[in-house]
Amino acid sequence: MDRRSLIKHAGIAGVLAAGAAPAVHAQAALRWRLASSFPKSLDTIYGAAEVFASKVKALSGGKFDISVHAAGELMPAFGVVDGVQNATVEAAHTAPYYFFGKDETFAIGGAIPFGLNSRQMSAWTFEGNGLKLMREFYARFNMISFPCGNTGAQMGGWMRKEIKSVADLKGLKFRIGGFAGKVLERMGGVPQNIPGGEIYQALEKGTIDAAEWIGPYDDQKLGFNKVAPFYYYPGWWEGGLQLDLYINQKAYDALNAEQKAIVECAAAFAHVETQAKYDVKNPQALKQLVGSGAKLRPFPADVMAQAFKESMALYDELSAKNENWKKVYGDYTKFRADQNLWFRFTEATFDRFMQSQKL
Repeated sequence: MDRRSLIKHAGIAGVLAAGAAPAVHAQAALRWRLASSFPKSLDTIYGAAEVFASKVKALSGGKFDISVHAAGELMPAFGVVDGVQNATVEAAHTAPYYFFGKDETFAIGGAIPFGLNSRQMSAWTFEGNGLKLMREFYARFNMISFPCGNTGAQMGGWMRKEIKSVADLKGLKFRIGGFAGKVLERMGGVPQNIPGGEIYQALEKGTIDAAEWIGPYDDQKLGFNKVAPFYYYPGWWEGGLQLDLYINQKAYDALNAEQKAIVECAAAFAHVETQAKYDVKNPQALKQLVGSGAKLRPFPADVMAQAFKESMALYDELSAKNENWKKVYGDYTKFRADQNLWFRFTEATFDRFMQSQKL
């Protein structure tokens, strides 16, 4: 495959990520296994890994083949970091905040309550200090990271009963993604960290009272509207969940320069395409859910205010006791302040005006 063909297959995102696409010379075939934290039924989020693997194969002329395995095939959904760290598999595709139990700093690489939105997260990662800081942290786990998808801002989840105030969160058994459970717990809720493929049964059986996943497209596939009528927004804990591709450090170091560039190009392509798919699919799915009886509700103002207060208090506590968190979050929070100032005068004002118009 010549240089011009490689650029064509990599797409704009890949070329921007790598700077320039390399020529691919004859080389021995390479085969990797990638473990996903997601079920195949969720074609958008699981599909990001397939898009990545497909692009790697195309860019390498079939010489670099990565097989993608859904959650549970090779290892549990929440076992993929151990799998990469221990070289059971060469790579994994997952949501970083699933692993906050190992170290809370993992959450910053994915999404934290009242954090960056998807554009801001990409900016911090690629042009700020985000990628550098997170890779320094992930090196402790014998792996290197590549951004590989973003869901955009998420919905707040499905409730069996209406949430009218903070008091209604008391004792609420809520399936909530990763790190956000720490904030919910401080508000009286009972967080449950359950893999995507197991949420519906838990909600249907009443093992949990509420559940969130991502947004309308995936939620409709999972059928949450059939067992919980109230659909809340926004997902204040996920203003833009960034997904990561984790690669075992030794396996990555064994790649030649061309293969490393291909990985970077393919991950960047999947990163951009994933949110594009969600942004296309979510609006129609939301219309269909509402049409079938879902009751849209905003979180009450006191819930939002209390959640913000508890989140900021939690971050201060973590900065005082976790040096890894303090180092990464210190940079993150300064970047967030500048981004919010800028978006306040541009994106937010423009969006508010457009959303008030009848088009």
